[in-house]
Amino acid sequence: MKKIRLISTLLILLLSVSACSAYIERESPEADKSVEEPTEGRVLEELAEVEIREYEGEDLSSILDFQENSISGPQDVDIETYRLSIDGLVKNPMSYSYDEALELQNYTKVVNMYCVTGWNVTILWEGILVADLLKEAVIDTSAKTVIFHAVDDYTTSLPLDFILENDILLAYKINEVVLPKENGYPFQLVAEDKLGYKWIRWVNRIELSDDENYKGFWESRGYNNEADV
Repeated sequence: MKKIRLISTLLILLLSVSACSAYIERESPEADKSVEEPTEGRVLEELAEVEIREYEGEDLSSILDFQENSISGPQDVDIETYRLSIDGLVKNPMSYSYDEALELQNYTKVVNMYCVTGWNVTILWEGILVADLLKEAVIDTSAKTVIFHAVDDYTTSLPLDFILENDILLAYKINEVVLPKENGYPFQLVAEDKLGYKWIRWVNRIELSDDENYKGFWESRGYNNEADV
């Protein structure tokens, strides 16, 4: 039994990344929230030329330091038709265009992501609070779990209390450049202190549920649903 548990743990770690937070900074209401839409054919090397590599005295990794580990490859999202839906156990279901979502208060946070396979990155994330999106939708008192859906049908979940208590971001920029499609454009969840399979990319729906045992893509295949680092 111990051998089986060890093998399962190693499989999870090899396919996951984890993170720990450093700090969160609220941008002033006057801050420029405009986000330049990635141009057709824009590549990571071009973004790396303009990304910042230092923030408030802390060295940052490059977007080129990430490794691609998605289940279906980078997704191409048509931002003109894209909608971010907030539904499930809410009293006021919401549906945002990309630009409408960016009108919410934005925040920046440096989070360290690392993988047991040997690579790690320290990245400045910028985005909106998941809690703010849920507040607009008015959470039903029976909700316990937040289920995240992606355009490639990937899903994962986190406890509602964890989301509300930890300033969890839905990021649209990294190192002050628009999130590349490889990293989840238009939105990636910054699930700090959780293993990488909770860091869902290409998010297009946030569902409130009373199912505290909901299991997402990897969790339903044996990965630990807590995913604590």
